[in-house]
Amino acid sequence: MTRAEDTAEPQPVDQTGEERQPTVRRRPPRGAGLLTTMLGAFCLTAALLLPLVVAPRLALLPAEFHYTWTLLDPHATYLDTAHWQTRENVEVKQTVSTRGTPVPGAPGLVAVATTIDTHGPLGAIGFLEYQRVVDRASGRIVDCCGTSGAGSGARTGLWPPGTAEAAFAFHDPETHAAPVMRLDGIEDRDGLTVHRYRQEIPPTRVPGSVRDVPAAALGLDRKGTVRAERWVEAVRVYWVEPSSGQVIDLAEQRRETLRALDSDHERLLLDADLEAVPSQVGRARHLADTQVRLLRAVQEWGPLVLGVCGAVLVASGMLLARRAARATS
Repeated sequence: MTRAEDTAEPQPVDQTGEERQPTVRRRPPRGAGLLTTMLGAFCLTAALLLPLVVAPRLALLPAEFHYTWTLLDPHATYLDTAHWQTRENVEVKQTVSTRGTPVPGAPGLVAVATTIDTHGPLGAIGFLEYQRVVDRASGRIVDCCGTSGAGSGARTGLWPPGTAEAAFAFHDPETHAAPVMRLDGIEDRDGLTVHRYRQEIPPTRVPGSVRDVPAAALGLDRKGTVRAERWVEAVRVYWVEPSSGQVIDLAEQRRETLRALDSDHERLLLDADLEAVPSQVGRARHLADTQVRLLRAVQEWGPLVLGVCGAVLVASGMLLARRAARATS
């Protein structure tokens, strides 16, 4: 036996008689702790930014939008003023188009242009176009930027997210009045909780609607024309998802008449019970459901999940950094 063989240290063997390999301890990567801590800090920062920065921005009306609603009554009555004949049991369609655009230099405001186009089977019944500037946080009309300011302080057909008022002034562009819109109940629409608002407009003259009409059209036994003006009465109903402010349905019972200025003679202009097209109601409900999920993610479970993940990652990163420091010392 050689001297080298005499002096060699014996290798450890396991129970099977085979030599065991020496245990090698793996050192954690030097930058793992730092990267993990940074990722955790990012999650914690995001958890704070969601409710403090993102959520308040989502609580505003959009700075730019375009909504169109189509309302129908298949059995309406209206006066065909081209022939001065009453048309009964016919379809009347009303298209309401609302477009919002940013106001230069005023990020808290939005310029809103609305058109209301009412048609019968033989042509136009009525057309109304108006513009307002609206506060994006409250949905109320403000006197600004060259608009008339009519209805300042009143709400319009736009509901900001989180609307929960039980009653408020609601602007009517035809009569230039703002009858109260009241919370009339809470309903379940296919699993979505919505608020039902109702506004009643008593018989009201329409400013600037005076016109010459044939005297015979108002039942007067004489020739020529008489001065008459339009009167309107209506009941409006909006169904609104309160968290998102999304209108998911609307309806309007509307009655219009022509009244002579110098007598009590009048003639029915329009009698319609208008309801939104079902396909539009379905799309609006889907949009409201999506917005509700987004708001809950930003305001509730998003910050919670990010906060927990961030805390765990920061703690893990600090632990990895300590292990790396011990291994190098």
